[in-house]
Amino acid sequence: MLSAPSALNSVAAEPPDLATSVVAEAVARQYGLLGDYAELVSERDQNFRLTTADDESFVVKATSLVQDPQVTEFQIAALVHLEKLGLRGVPRIVRTLAGNDCGEIVAGDGSKICLRVVSFLSGLLLDDCVATPEIAERLGRRLAELDIALLDFSHAGDSQLLLWDTQRAGELRSLLVHVDDVSIRGHLASVLDDFDQHVKPALAGLPHQVIHNDVHNENILIDEHGEIAGIIDFGDMLKAPRIQDVSTAAAYLRADGDDPLQLIAPFVAAYDETNPLLQSELDLLFDLIRTRLAMTLILFYWRLAAREKDDPYRQKLIEGERDAFGFLRSLSAIGRADFPQRLFGNSL
Repeated sequence: MLSAPSALNSVAAEPPDLATSVVAEAVARQYGLLGDYAELVSERDQNFRLTTADDESFVVKATSLVQDPQVTEFQIAALVHLEKLGLRGVPRIVRTLAGNDCGEIVAGDGSKICLRVVSFLSGLLLDDCVATPEIAERLGRRLAELDIALLDFSHAGDSQLLLWDTQRAGELRSLLVHVDDVSIRGHLASVLDDFDQHVKPALAGLPHQVIHNDVHNENILIDEHGEIAGIIDFGDMLKAPRIQDVSTAAAYLRADGDDPLQLIAPFVAAYDETNPLLQSELDLLFDLIRTRLAMTLILFYWRLAAREKDDPYRQKLIEGERDAFGFLRSLSAIGRADFPQRLFGNSL
């Protein structure tokens, strides 16, 4: 089994740095698509929004060179699976002129980069909207529908090595040295201790399946009526405990005000109504949400040290995670014993 440093290398690696003209030429030749390109901020891949003269939009992805090709095949196969089921609000794979699910770019150094094109979903990012309990409830139902659709899907690449896998949270302990605030570092360490003691021993006995694993406010699209228009970015998918999909999304439903569960409670209730959770899963939800928040903060501090100050992804992290520790502290204050009553008391 690969070590945590190997997983860290995959997120530390810079995305491909292809000239836009090179990408545009490859897409035109292999997909027959022409238009204007705007580069998108991304963690591992080099992504563009392509807008054609007919005002049709696509996402063009030049895949990270350090990503296992089997993982890329897994991500493509999952979207093809969802397309066959007719699931709404997820990207669709665009085929090449030859009918292939992906193309290829040969970089200047001779390396071959997988080129993917998917449909662009319209809508406002939840991050740019005011999250309400109603939106949280709709998100719970939509995520449950996605997990139900993925229940019978499997692939040889579904066990990718990923630091954003909550099951591997303990492997981030060595990165705590990058957290310069002593009180924050101590709190994060205690969350990892709780994970090791209360969560890790129970994970193997939970229902496992392929999950999205990255449903957060910048991967959720909202339409003009406040409905969920889509869930995007399937790059962190893997086979994991089903409840991990719920806890990951819940970690980003950060309510303002005195009640940290104002959004989480209706979200979990709607998910559970659509795709019923086991008591053994619910018993771990408090610690799993806190663990995801701790992981987010640990990797945030590590990236502050690892990325150049003018790196756009670094700036995006600073803007997106400024409230994470306050939310973690409020959630921790509820306590494991009182969490179930607070959670379902808010939603029933």
